[in-house]
Amino acid sequence: MPGPPVATVWLGYSGYHFCGGVVDYDSSIGAVMKKLSFVVSLPTNDNDYQQEQAAAAEKAARQLGVDVKIIHANNDAVTQSQQLLEFVQCDSSSRPDAIVFEPAGGTAFPQVARAAAAAGIGWVVLNHEADYISQLRLAHQVPVFAISSDHEEVGKIQGKQFAALLPQGGSVLYIEGPANSSAAKERTAGMNRTKPANIQVKSLRANWTEESAYRAVSSWLRLSTSQAAKINLVAAQDDSMAAGSRKAFSEMADGDRERWMRIPFTGCDGMLNTGHAWVRSGVLAATIYIRPNTDLALEMLTESIRSGSPLPEQKLTVPESIPSLQELVNRGKHPDAEKLHRTARA
Repeated sequence: MPGPPVATVWLGYSGYHFCGGVVDYDSSIGAVMKKLSFVVSLPTNDNDYQQEQAAAAEKAARQLGVDVKIIHANNDAVTQSQQLLEFVQCDSSSRPDAIVFEPAGGTAFPQVARAAAAAGIGWVVLNHEADYISQLRLAHQVPVFAISSDHEEVGKIQGKQFAALLPQGGSVLYIEGPANSSAAKERTAGMNRTKPANIQVKSLRANWTEESAYRAVSSWLRLSTSQAAKINLVAAQDDSMAAGSRKAFSEMADGDRERWMRIPFTGCDGMLNTGHAWVRSGVLAATIYIRPNTDLALEMLTESIRSGSPLPEQKLTVPESIPSLQELVNRGKHPDAEKLHRTARA
């Protein structure tokens, strides 16, 4: 009897020499067959969401019985491009069946995408705009599609969270992702569409990591203008940056620290052991759950390659407010109870 699917998982590649196929013996037909092989390229491993992306890919590979190599680009687009080209230029017998990647910079590498498709390698873009997808699908008979959270909807939810947490209006210190990130742009656009007019936003930039947000907020706090600013809420476009912002405020002198730590902090991503847990403990007032999508990409690729089923050009996943928007509205109606909750957890 044939045994259960066996996956080979390669983690943490950051250099070169990636080529090398994986073969498997199928006892049902008595033959050696090439196992489906995928590459998952992520921007960084220094971010709770990207760590969950890697874990989701690893788990899906084991369940599907496929080979996956997970690599990280250290938030460097040039490094990521070179890594992906190394796979594309492998000998044909050892190329991956598809590359799944989330861009580390502002480009989805259209030239690398075309080279990959021409080499018979499928191409999946995660959480980023890629205007070449339609053209690539018409020109090549390999799986090509995009999967993303609905980032504009993430921003719309965040704007509604601001309204619920600040029913009388106020000012928000908003930590955005990089200026060249389409996800950051879409989240900001969505937030501006739903936030009330009586809520003003002061924006800072960071790079999707706790450390980058810590540095950005620490630098802002050293400005004399920050001392006079009346901020009622600190919000970040991911939970790691919310944590970094909170760390910067926690290191202020005692009197200022108490003032800043009384205000609510919010984030996005809502991973179970970080953002979601921080909401439960009161460290964050709210977050937005954004499901990992590497597992979905591998499932869709595997099904399509094995069965020939068609793939959509784009698939969007649905974000969710944690806690619910109604619960936040109720908290806004009873701010004294919420302040007691945050003070007890500080």
